[in-house]
Formats: sequence, structure tokens, C-alpha cells
Amino acid sequence: MKRAFRSENSREHATPCSKGVSQALQCHNMVKVEDGAEAAAPGNKFKEAEEVFEQLMIDETSPLKPDQKMFHMMIYMHRKAGSYEKARKIFSVMAERGVQQSTVTYNSLMSFETNYKEVSRIYDQMQRAGLKPDVVSYALLIHAYGKARLEEEELAVFEEMLDAGVRPTHKAYNILLDAFAVSGMVEQARTVFKSMRRDRFTPDLCSHTTMLSAYINASDMDSAEKFFRRLRQDGLEPNVVTYGTLIKGYAKANYLKKMIEKYEEMQTCGIKANQTIYTTIMDAHGKNRDFHSAVFWFKEMEARGFPPDQKAKNIILSLAKTDEDREEATQLANSDTDNLHV
Repeated sequence: MKRAFRSENSREHATPCSKGVSQALQCHNMVKVEDGAEAAAPGNKFKEAEEVFEQLMIDETSPLKPDQKMFHMMIYMHRKAGSYEKARKIFSVMAERGVQQSTVTYNSLMSFETNYKEVSRIYDQMQRAGLKPDVVSYALLIHAYGKARLEEEELAVFEEMLDAGVRPTHKAYNILLDAFAVSGMVEQARTVFKSMRRDRFTPDLCSHTTMLSAYINASDMDSAEKFFRRLRQDGLEPNVVTYGTLIKGYAKANYLKKMIEKYEEMQTCGIKANQTIYTTIMDAHGKNRDFHSAVFWFKEMEARGFPPDQKAKNIILSLAKTDEDREEATQLANSDTDNLHV
């Protein structure tokens, strides 16, 4: 009875996509089932695809069973939606059902793990399964080690990749570049940057911005400035992210004059600052215990249409030392809350 009710209810609320999938299931046409499920996937609206997948899993009478392609699609969709536990569960079900796992399967799992130990564990598991890492596998592992500041491990995996004769794609090159840049490993980042040209991949603005961050994370602002000027020589125009990276570098180095110069240069070029840049400038003044400058940038942020976030509020509240300053800081921090009740 339940099954009958569910069937009627499903037909009542069926979308054109799910109707097509149901018909394909009845006709035992797996290609049409996969096409229908893929059509349901874009924009994180994958409820229909998930229902199709579950129906195939529980329907013992149907000769159609989810294949490797469909499992991969479901892992990808759950990963995109941030449902990591569901993605991991589907990975386990693949093995239980005897569906062949590939390097792509393991890469999908590695791509959303944030802990380098977990990424390394999946990488080792893939190799124990007799699968060869591809360029994406290497790039994901290097990136995980980079975020954990494990430079020796980064280099070891990079050398392993080159010894295996694996050449990165354009996207993988950017991931590799970012992995070394995060750790401030300038020489390794430069090697990757030069290798892109050697392999006929023209470094894009993302590549240049990442290389810029490598110099900044190595606290080499002279080289960062020189590289920034090189952008236009390479036919590229800096965007708000590029300027924001350089501004953050000067803020971190406590070069406030250069930080403001870059902000003004960006404005002159017609590039509007984002909230992150305003908070970075505020924070730099905060570290110098400059309450009035922090207040100025707090108000500037608001005037430019960016409601100050909690970090910005905390900065001015922590800097206020006199009764007068504390009163002003409290009024500013509560101003947007007051506006909500108007």
C-alpha cells in the first residue's frame, strides 16, 4: 500500500525530467536514465537525480543498476552541495556493490577533504587498489600538504609526479602553483610558473595572482611589487583580487603608506574595493593602535555599500580606550543593528 501511495504521489509531483526518467526505468534504458539524472543535476537541484539513484538501488526487480558513471555523478553532486558524508557513503556503497572504482572516484573524494592526513590516506588507498595517480591526484595531495605547511612532503610528491612522467593540465598547474604559494615556497612556485610556459600553457590572471601571493607569503614585498608591475607587460590587467592580494601583503608587512597607495591606484583604475580589502586596511591600522584611522575606514566601508562585518566591529571596539572613543565605537558597531529595526 505504501509503495502504491508513493508511486501515485511521485506521479502527482513529477517534473518533466523525473517523468522521463521513470519512463526510461520502465523501458530498462540505462542511457536515458543517466541522461535524465544529469539533466536534474545543475544548480544544486539534484533531488530528482537522488530519487532516481535510490530507486535503482532498492528496486530488486529492475535489471538496471547504477553503474560507475552514475556513482561518480552522485559523488560529484553531493560534493558540490557540501553533503560530504553522503558522498563518502556512496563511495563505500560502490565497493559493497562491486562497482569498479577508478582514479576519478578517489580524486572526487580527495577534492573535498580539508585535512592533509585524510587526503594522504585516500591517496594511499587508491595506490593499494592498484590505480595510478593522475595529474589531479598529485595536485590535490600537494595542495593539501601546502595548506598544512608541509614543504618537504610537497616537494616529494611534486618530484614523484615528474618522475612518473605526469604533466599537469592548465588547471592542475594553478593548483600546484597555489600549493607552493601558500607556503611561501617561491623557488618551487617559480619552477611551476615557468613550466607552464614550457608546456605551452599561458599563465592567466589567476596564475599571476597566485605567484604574487607566493612572494607575499615569503615576506618579499620588493619582488611582489616587481612581479605586480610585470602583469601589464604580460598583457594582463589586475583585478580586485590581484590588488587585494598586494594590499594584504603591504598590510601584513606593516607598510601602511604603500598599502594606501595601492588602494588609491586601484580606485584610479576604476576598480572598486570589496569588503575584504576594507577590513584588511582597518585591521592594519588596528595593529598600529590607530583608532581614528580605523574609524575612518569603517565609515568608508559603510559609505561604499558594504555593511561592516563582525571583524570590523571588533577592531574598532578593541581600539577604543577613552570614554569618548568607546561611545563612538559602540554607536558605530550597533548602527546597522539599529537600522534593521527602523
